[in-house]
Amino acid sequence: MQKAALSEFTLQVREVSSKLLKLIAEGLGLDKDYFSGDYSEGKTQMNINHYPPCPDPSLTLGLLPHCDRHLITLLAQGSAVSGLQAKYKEGWINVEPIPNAFVVNFGHQLEIIANGILKSVEHRAVTNLAVARTSIATLIMPKTDCLIAPAKELINENNPPKYKEFIFSDFLKAYDAASASREGVLEFFKLN
Repeated sequence: MQKAALSEFTLQVREVSSKLLKLIAEGLGLDKDYFSGDYSEGKTQMNINHYPPCPDPSLTLGLLPHCDRHLITLLAQGSAVSGLQAKYKEGWINVEPIPNAFVVNFGHQLEIIANGILKSVEHRAVTNLAVARTSIATLIMPKTDCLIAPAKELINENNPPKYKEFIFSDFLKAYDAASASREGVLEFFKLN
């Protein structure tokens, strides 16, 4: 992509993510601007991944299983070739691409702020035998010094906090230490 096109794409994806976060906040019963500010105005990371055809796809993964460490991801799958898989029960299911649509992944931060009402989804990318695939993942992150905790509006005697509060930069260290394992990283921050 040319620099101007990439810049415009980034601005448009940020706008879409902002609208989605407002809708998610409202769906949780929070103020629509709950995720504005420190929760979503950290670095925006964009990963452009190219997966060439692989003569034996059973021998390699394009991207190892993980959950996203940030708030939300918007993924443009980039072609009609399936390559994204999501964990479902004890197996993996293909996430079939839809033209001109994003896959929206909830990250760990959204799960923690929602006190477990929403879940981060473990996923991976696989290669295929015949066709190359390029995807663009836009990751919306909190500021590194942002305080993360379950939203007070979602806590009550029937739904006590499931996670302790922490600074996002501390979460990043725990994420790396747990090698992005969904349960491993959340264990660092669970209460009881």
